[in-house]
Amino acid sequence: MAKAERLQLIRSIEAERGTCLISYITSTRQQLEVQMAIDSVRRIFDHLSAVKSSDGKIKVDLFLCSNGGDGIVPWRLVTLIREYAEKFSVLVPYRAFSAATLTALGADSIIMHPMGMLGPTDPTVTNSFNPVEGGQRIGISVEDVTAYIALIKEDAGIQHEEELVQAFNKLSDKVHPLALGNVKRSLSQSRMMAEKLLSLHMDGQRDAHKISEIVDNFTSKLFYHGHPINRREARDLGLATVEDPSPSVEEAMWKLYLDYEREIKTEEPFNVASEFVALNPQMQPGQQALTPMSKAKLAFVESSFRTDVFSLNYQLSGAKGTNGVTTVQMITHSQGWQGE
Repeated sequence: MAKAERLQLIRSIEAERGTCLISYITSTRQQLEVQMAIDSVRRIFDHLSAVKSSDGKIKVDLFLCSNGGDGIVPWRLVTLIREYAEKFSVLVPYRAFSAATLTALGADSIIMHPMGMLGPTDPTVTNSFNPVEGGQRIGISVEDVTAYIALIKEDAGIQHEEELVQAFNKLSDKVHPLALGNVKRSLSQSRMMAEKLLSLHMDGQRDAHKISEIVDNFTSKLFYHGHPINRREARDLGLATVEDPSPSVEEAMWKLYLDYEREIKTEEPFNVASEFVALNPQMQPGQQALTPMSKAKLAFVESSFRTDVFSLNYQLSGAKGTNGVTTVQMITHSQGWQGE
């Protein structure tokens, strides 16, 4: 699909819904996943500036697909959009996990495609105090820590204070106490963020119980961070803002998502060795080669007014040893946002 056709899909959704649509897509490609990041908010501001009306009364749809990212992005993104929009909706064609789910919690309505999925908002945290395995820091899931304590208390039946202290000491022997402290801080921040985002369109006092229940459901009661929440379950968890799209918008949402999927090559795992060998099938032992410059598109911020793409420009350098084994290294030349 050409860019012009993609923009036409955006305009068709805008025409039916009476909105201004901005797409924010981050790569979920295996080995080349990109998180929601604060630099994207700067790009989205440019799009909001382009679509704003003189009286400030516009309706904004955020077409969102991401596995999540930086926990501070949802608050900044939602509050920025609300500076311009009298009504703010999030359109979920496929994945909107973690920080993307938090973003959706801040919307007046969440338009979910049948393939749309939200996810739990319990954070997985990584900092310099986390354990190292295989040369990499291991992320610590908040719910893994709380589940360990629950296992000791509920399943093992340990209730005596001294024994609980011993069990906690076992955990702190493996995980730095400051890493555990960061887990607690991140959970508190995630809950606070969800409450603040929901309060943007719910009454913080009158709906306090409902807000607390939704936050509990999304942060603590689903047990597995990767659990996919469809639109029916989202409503069951208390999200009254979830809506089904009309048949024509549903079709356009999926076509639009599929084009981003093709642009980012989401369905093709990124493997430098396979890519290098495919470009150099006739290499002999002892030979070296450098591939031509390649570009990987990692994120889109797009509206009918403009297109911004976060891209990685790279080459692959490889050598085939006398034993027939090919070693490959990726050389990054540049990465960043560019207009397209």
